Amino acid sequence: MFKLENYPKGFLWGASTSAFQVEGASNKDGKGVSVVDLANHGKEYCDFSIASDFYHNYKEDIKLFSQLGMKSYRFSISWTRIYPQGNGEINQKGIDYYNDLINELVKYKIEPIVTIYHFDLPWALEEQGGWANRKLMLEAFTNYAKTLFENFGDRVKYWLTINEQNILTMVNMIGLFVPGVKKSPQLCYQESHVMTLAQALVIKMYHKDFKNQKGKIGPAPNIAMAYPASAKPEDVLAASNANVMRNWMYTDVCVNGKYNPIALSYFKQANIDIDFQTGDDEILENGKPDFIAFNYYSTFTVKAAEPNFEYQKNNGLDQQTGFDVPGMFVSVKNENLKANEYGWEIDPIGFRTTLRELYSRYLLPVMITENGIGVREELNQNNTVEDDYRIDYYKNHLLEMRKAITDGVEIISYNPWTAIDLVSSHQGFQKRYGFIYVNRDEHDLKDMKRYCKKSFYWYQDVIKNNGNSIK
Repeated sequence: MFKLENYPKGFLWGASTSAFQVEGASNKDGKGVSVVDLANHGKEYCDFSIASDFYHNYKEDIKLFSQLGMKSYRFSISWTRIYPQGNGEINQKGIDYYNDLINELVKYKIEPIVTIYHFDLPWALEEQGGWANRKLMLEAFTNYAKTLFENFGDRVKYWLTINEQNILTMVNMIGLFVPGVKKSPQLCYQESHVMTLAQALVIKMYHKDFKNQKGKIGPAPNIAMAYPASAKPEDVLAASNANVMRNWMYTDVCVNGKYNPIALSYFKQANIDIDFQTGDDEILENGKPDFIAFNYYSTFTVKAAEPNFEYQKNNGLDQQTGFDVPGMFVSVKNENLKANEYGWEIDPIGFRTTLRELYSRYLLPVMITENGIGVREELNQNNTVEDDYRIDYYKNHLLEMRKAITDGVEIISYNPWTAIDLVSSHQGFQKRYGFIYVNRDEHDLKDMKRYCKKSFYWYQDVIKNNGNSIK
């Protein structure tokens, strides 16, 4: 084995959250309604209205982040706190809140990494067609992003455009975020095209109009490398197809300015007619990113597609349990990997593989903006959580990340999911990811106090040693 390289000096160790999952205060201080505010996940799970109440506790929480040693904090801005209707009149209280939050981070020398859009589309825009309404969304998204750059760009040097565009496309087909609506593949891929255009316009605008801010901007997809179920050539081909449809269709067009030809061929064969308009090529060509951020939880495994296969036949899909595309691939369980209690396969070596593939494909620096394990947890009698399973998970992934750095991959940051317990988009508050425990249950808010888990102190030591204690 090669000698392991050290993590680079100035590496941004941190953690992540998203606005709708952590902030709460869903109808406070002028915030408008988003699609996630109306999402119905059933009586078993809590909604997002209170979450971890980070909105009212951000100063105390950021102080804890500082004690953890975080060098960066990746979070999202709630679109409807800035524009309650998605466009039109600005909500100054929303601007003030994020100014205060960012200033608090700067005070503790924590680098803000800001996601512009993390699933929470303003409901007022969705009512007008949402991402399917090309003119509306291109104008609304670029205007929203411009407002963020103008108000926060003097302190924010890393911007993420759209969180998990590929996953948003998939989950819209199963009706996760728009109440009671399952969208057709035709509509979802058309919406994705508009997102791609909006992203390119925002990147171009940032590079052109805000270059004096000397920041960087890039996408934040969820990347999960696909393995073939066997060495059969047809399964290897299925894995190639899966990697295009799950990963490269979204990153190729962002980095190269052109759609992957295999994806275009699939659209044609599946009678999916994307509305490409005059000028789209130019928009895509001029919106290239400075880096690629990505979320990693697992790999997935596929075999050759079966005859007469129905699109999205599975129920209960989420971003890591795989999906199927007729004529291209079928997801299967990987018997070589263990899975967590929610069925997500755990694959640290796949993390290294993904880092290598992503970097060698585009030769752009990468940021890890999510990685973690969700578990049902309770406080013990010592007011902590003995989460050795989380420590083991991170140890194994960080070792593979260090190996990827040794392989030559340029990595800017590591921001695991999550800094603090929050509401899972699928399993409410019972599925916990944080280094910090929030004392509430699914429907009982208790006292909402914060307690440091065992992993908090372990990660604190990792950061103190710049990750080089991981061997």
